[in-house]
Amino acid sequence: MWPDRSLEYVKLEHDEKGLHFGLFEQERLISIISLFIDGDSAQFRKFATLEEEQGKGYGSKLLVFLLEEVEKYPVNNIFCNARIERSAYYEKFGLKKTKDMFERGGRKYVIMEKELR
Repeated sequence: MWPDRSLEYVKLEHDEKGLHFGLFEQERLISIISLFIDGDSAQFRKFATLEEEQGKGYGSKLLVFLLEEVEKYPVNNIFCNARIERSAYYEKFGLKKTKDMFERGGRKYVIMEKELR
C-alpha cells in the first residue's frame, strides 16, 4: 500500500503483538493483513495485495479468512481504517462506516466497524 515509503513508515509500535497473515500462491506472498486485539475489540490493519494481483480476489479471500479467525477470540467488534474511496469494498463484508474520519499521508480515511456479538 505504501511502496514508495520506507519500511519504518509502515511499522507499528506494537507490531509484535499482532497476528500477521499472508496469502501465498505457491511460495509467492500475494496479500497480507494484520489483526490487533485490544480487550473486547479487534482492528485489522496493513491490508495490502501486490498491485499486479489486485482485482483477482486474493485480498477478499484473506479478509474472509480473517473475519472467520477473529470469531475465535472474545471480541465484540472489529474495525479498520478504510480509505474513503474503498469503503464500499468493506461494506460487502459487513463493515459499516462510522462518523470518524481522518487523513494520513495525503489520503482520507473513515473508520469502519462490524459488530461480532
